Amino acid sequence: MQYKKNKLFIEKISADKIIKKFGTPAYCYSFKQLKENIVKFKSYFNKINPLICFAVKANNNLRILKEINRLGLGADVVSKGELEVALKAKINPNKIVFSGVGKTYREIEFAINKKILLINVESRSEIETILKIAKKSKKKIDIGLRLNPNVDAKTIKEITTGKNVNKFGLSERETMELINIYRKSKFLNVRCLSVHIGSQITSHIPYLKMLKAIQKIIDKTDFNFEYIDLGGGMGINYGQNKKILNYRKYSEQINNFVKKNNVKIIFEPGRSIVGNAGYLLSKIIYIKKTNKINFVIIDAGMNDLLRPALYKAYHRIIPTNKNKIKVFKRHDFVGPICETTDKFLSVNSYQMLKEGDSIMICDVGAYGKVLSSNYNLRTISSEILIKNSKTIKIRKNISLDDII
Repeated sequence: MQYKKNKLFIEKISADKIIKKFGTPAYCYSFKQLKENIVKFKSYFNKINPLICFAVKANNNLRILKEINRLGLGADVVSKGELEVALKAKINPNKIVFSGVGKTYREIEFAINKKILLINVESRSEIETILKIAKKSKKKIDIGLRLNPNVDAKTIKEITTGKNVNKFGLSERETMELINIYRKSKFLNVRCLSVHIGSQITSHIPYLKMLKAIQKIIDKTDFNFEYIDLGGGMGINYGQNKKILNYRKYSEQINNFVKKNNVKIIFEPGRSIVGNAGYLLSKIIYIKKTNKINFVIIDAGMNDLLRPALYKAYHRIIPTNKNKIKVFKRHDFVGPICETTDKFLSVNSYQMLKEGDSIMICDVGAYGKVLSSNYNLRTISSEILIKNSKTIKIRKNISLDDII
């Protein structure tokens, strides 16, 4: 994404051209950026050759998953629906892990029949359900045990998953008990110790604490795990806080861990793979001017992009056509939804805008479209892939006729 003669381009195609062809609001994804992110992520951990399972919850578009598969990644899924779309994208079942606290009997049975790599167990009740299926089918089921290490990821509380007040995973005591109970089970093959402490993590320190918690389990149980699933959560730069994860320090610790324990590492990145590869194009419907604020009302709403309303998440908003006229007044970029929280950004100054102008909301490739809805009976935006100087519609917008 760059400006050429004050016009915004995604790869080699102008934003204006995309808007003219597909309308607004529209999600756009850069294949070039997606590929660059995957190549970079692999390079950080090239000494250990990990299994990288893309977190489908971050972006479940079938075409995006097909591209991710072609670039060598597997999938981390948390529902039967996500598993089905991963399989439809031709991702090898042996590169799919199934996580999540609420897997139903039918979902687990479906995953077992599809011969995925493993199911990460998050409770005693879940392991009992898997045992029932194993005994009924007379199969030995490959599982992982998800440890809750009680580590603070130092991210916002809504996306923290590794503390003992969170619903995810097993306590240290439960994990060790289950390892000892099932280490020689006829029906369960404990292959993996799994952990995931949160999302948008920008410091390597919580990850180091997480590794220590895992090492403690290994040392105390003297169990030889084939895999250690370290989850994902690696943060990206959204433009406001320029601090990002120190991959060098994190990878050094993982390299030492692998040498000591002779295990295969699994990662479950989502945001770091697709976050900055996605953009949301929108048009200005009205500019409502008050004494203190210019309300820039755009045609994208919180039904299209929920993160700012849900987490107070920051996303840069840039014009598709730049000018040099600065307006020194507060600008609130808001949507058409009848909620006060339908606000994307507030800035103290902005370039001069007029009704009918277009803007782009940046870094929406992860947890953007997947959280969209038909709230206020609004249509859902289309999705466009930009690849090799071509624009490809990869999911049509959902119209009112589709809803009503």
